[in-house]
Amino acid sequence: MTAVEQFVWLTARVLEQRRFEFLFAKGGADGVLAALDAYRCADGGYGYALEPDARGPFSQPLQTYTALMILDEVGACDGAAVARACDYLMSITRPDGGVPAGDTRLRDYPHAPWMPVVEEPDGNLLTTGLLAGVLHKNRIEHPWLAGATEFCWQRIDGLTESHPYEVQAAMAFLDHVPDRHRARATAKRLGEFVREQGLVLIDPQHPERAQVPPGYAPGELHCVWDYAPEPASLARSWFSDEEMTQGLDHLAGLQEDDGGWPIRWRAWAPGTRLEWRPRVAIEALRTLRAYDQV
Repeated sequence: MTAVEQFVWLTARVLEQRRFEFLFAKGGADGVLAALDAYRCADGGYGYALEPDARGPFSQPLQTYTALMILDEVGACDGAAVARACDYLMSITRPDGGVPAGDTRLRDYPHAPWMPVVEEPDGNLLTTGLLAGVLHKNRIEHPWLAGATEFCWQRIDGLTESHPYEVQAAMAFLDHVPDRHRARATAKRLGEFVREQGLVLIDPQHPERAQVPPGYAPGELHCVWDYAPEPASLARSWFSDEEMTQGLDHLAGLQEDDGGWPIRWRAWAPGTRLEWRPRVAIEALRTLRAYDQV
């Protein structure tokens, strides 16, 4: 058994164990779907700390994105579960066409201090971009998607300042939105913006050349693979072959002695670090495999 296998079987939740089985050990999708269903709420969204940084027994936009991402991962991002999730998104959509960063009910349950809880939130590009991107990838047809798509275009076209997680979400949208010509042109502009603003760690030997945005943890830098997790990503063109190889070597080198990878953001509660690390390990392996590094 490899070190990362040992790490997953020793520390991961059932969902991440099932995902690891499916992705790397020829496991079936049924186990993943059964584990994921435990996080589904009555309104069709997902909660129950599917995203470890938001606890509580009700749906959240980012939790619902994670569920759709996992459904996509196992080739099941269609059908009734996706339709119910889109209906939930319709129910929380703001007048501007986007969904908020979080539900106001989050205030009553443990959650990361950086997660906003406001009474009348605006639509949020981070959540809406991620959600619209995975739905476009799977060619889902639902009334929610048209307004969300227009919202994302407007927000992305109007960006004059941003931060790495928001740019990642914008790229998740651009990688799959149907207007490919506009997506490529917009992605090129964002890539120039990211490099000019120092929002990416190009050279792991010189972290001082990258900017840690306000509110991020010390040393919480985004790397080339965060923006381009696979060769087909539009963001791959932002980086030279040498920069990409250097970045992937850095990712492989972050593996720790216990077989897992560290989380690079602030751990606000002990349990969340434990729950996040297997997921981070899976994402690292997926990226390395996409570039034929494992």
